[in-house]
Amino acid sequence: MNRWNRLNPLNLLNLRLAAWIALGIAAVALAAGAAWLLSLPPATAPAEPPAIAEAERAATLAALKPQKRPRPVIAIVGINDATETTDYLMPYGILRRADIGEVKALATQPGLVKLYPVLQVEPDATIAQFDAQHPQGADYVLVPAMSRDDDPAVLQWIRSQAAKGATVIGICAGAKVVAAAGLLDGKRATTHWYYLEDLLDKHPTVRYVADRRIVVDGRVATTTGISASMPMTLTLIEAVAGRDRAQAVARDLGLPHWDARHDSDAFTFTRPFALTAIGNTMAFWNRERLGIALRPSVDEVSLALVADAWSRTYRSQAVSFAQRAGPIQTRNGIRLVPEHVGTDWDRGRTIALAAESQPARALDEALNGIGQRYGARTESLVAMQLEYPRENPGGHQQPEARTRPLQ
Repeated sequence: MNRWNRLNPLNLLNLRLAAWIALGIAAVALAAGAAWLLSLPPATAPAEPPAIAEAERAATLAALKPQKRPRPVIAIVGINDATETTDYLMPYGILRRADIGEVKALATQPGLVKLYPVLQVEPDATIAQFDAQHPQGADYVLVPAMSRDDDPAVLQWIRSQAAKGATVIGICAGAKVVAAAGLLDGKRATTHWYYLEDLLDKHPTVRYVADRRIVVDGRVATTTGISASMPMTLTLIEAVAGRDRAQAVARDLGLPHWDARHDSDAFTFTRPFALTAIGNTMAFWNRERLGIALRPSVDEVSLALVADAWSRTYRSQAVSFAQRAGPIQTRNGIRLVPEHVGTDWDRGRTIALAAESQPARALDEALNGIGQRYGARTESLVAMQLEYPRENPGGHQQPEARTRPLQ
């Protein structure tokens, strides 16, 4: 009887109908996906944006002048479970290098800050410890991108710091956190291109400003994507300590200019971006774990840029490693905790950091290495995620002989 039921023509018909329905759904999904991909714009190279008018530049610097202390207290806040790597580490490294104030890397809770997409750090203090040490509050609060925009502890703390007179700076998608704290209502702002629509949907009174990497409105500032944390930090140094000091730090970093000019139209969800991300994701069997050796006095800027870039290819994930367990102190004093401990890392899958004499060059050299290993489309995919305006995208310029992107 059971065998007859399995062979019953009605049962076979039902199976065939189910198969045809499944195929039909798959075909519709494929057609819809193809239509969506075709609707996306092609990639466009960034245009050279016009220079920022001197009056606008002066107004930006005036708005960022310290209001409370000549030598300001600068807090960089993160949540413990996921805070963006470059947004958190690069301002810390540059500001400590500039020595213009007291710089603190904070976390909402005790324990490590696990950065995204790679690295983990021991913060200098929790927000509660910072409040006890500085009851008058910070002069500046830098807010990186975070895994969530609505963490109650960080929102309450940002509001309290703003009420005490701090200038709040949302870096990259950190603008969404600043907006969630209510500090961008009715103000001019920008953010990472990928999160712009979400920001404006949730906070419709925000007035988006295109073609600017840095937007300052009163005591609140915001930036475009991840790589904008460097020009934002140098602008802050200029506001606090003057043009000469900012130029000296920029030369030390290897950055020729750092103003707010930006071509926003060059950063959008394009067809090549989508196809490359989909293709690299589907090749899951071909993913690599690439090690970055943590050594004492490693430069935070080089490390953050290189680790971040190599973790955004959809083909590779950077992993920090050291021979021994325990925190390793960087050039400017933050403590990194390796994600892998041991001497067994394959040297053929090790990422070499760029020459640290000019760490701002690390991103270009990392992108060159990515292009050589995975192709120009993946190189462009990473640059787009970092919202980095390359002068020669896909050019694969060879790094200097003393540096190697991958050992």
